[in-house]
Amino acid sequence: MQRSIWMAVPLALAIGVTGCASNTTQAPGQQSEHGATLSGAGIGAAVGAIAGALTGEGSTSRRDRALIGAAAGAAIGGGVGAYMDAQEKQLRKDLEGTGIGVDRQGDNIVLNMPSSVTFAVDSSELRAPARQALNDATAVMREYPKTHIKVAGYTDSTGSAAYNQRLSERRAQSVADYLNQGGVAASRINTVGYGESQPVASNETESGRAQNRRVEITLVPVTQQS
Repeated sequence: MQRSIWMAVPLALAIGVTGCASNTTQAPGQQSEHGATLSGAGIGAAVGAIAGALTGEGSTSRRDRALIGAAAGAAIGGGVGAYMDAQEKQLRKDLEGTGIGVDRQGDNIVLNMPSSVTFAVDSSELRAPARQALNDATAVMREYPKTHIKVAGYTDSTGSAAYNQRLSERRAQSVADYLNQGGVAASRINTVGYGESQPVASNETESGRAQNRRVEITLVPVTQQS
């Protein structure tokens, strides 16, 4: 019986990929806009196949249940990927030139807000450019409500660790409050401060410290844990 389950998985993956395949020719090194959709569909198909094979009784064979589960899983996985694809495309368009980076990590979307856009040194008050950029981001978040929003604050290593921890929390909360004021439901938003504990550059230089003073907004599909 186990052999029949695992024999169905390759076919399940084929279902997921075939269902989302595109005829678009892609240049070498260019990231496909449908990459996450294909990945989500393939994983969904495999998981669905196994779940389908392990459940149900009656005349339906394990192989048939696996294929039914695969089709359902591919639809769910592909749907999440397509939803995040569309959201990412809109964010890239609306945030172009604002200084806010848009990074895709699997099905998650990360908005990186550096200090040059967000806050002055030792401040948690949003600058005007940050407010304008967040207005654009907020509009997209309202349009795509099926995401959790994690707002994380970071600092450089100047000052005490305890002070930096509190400052990072205030910065994250400032961004979260602004999103909420713009119409994003508070129930979707989670805030966290990491202080100076997760630098992305050296704190030995001013340019490095500026990179470390940042806020990251991570958009996570509602099917995942935030």
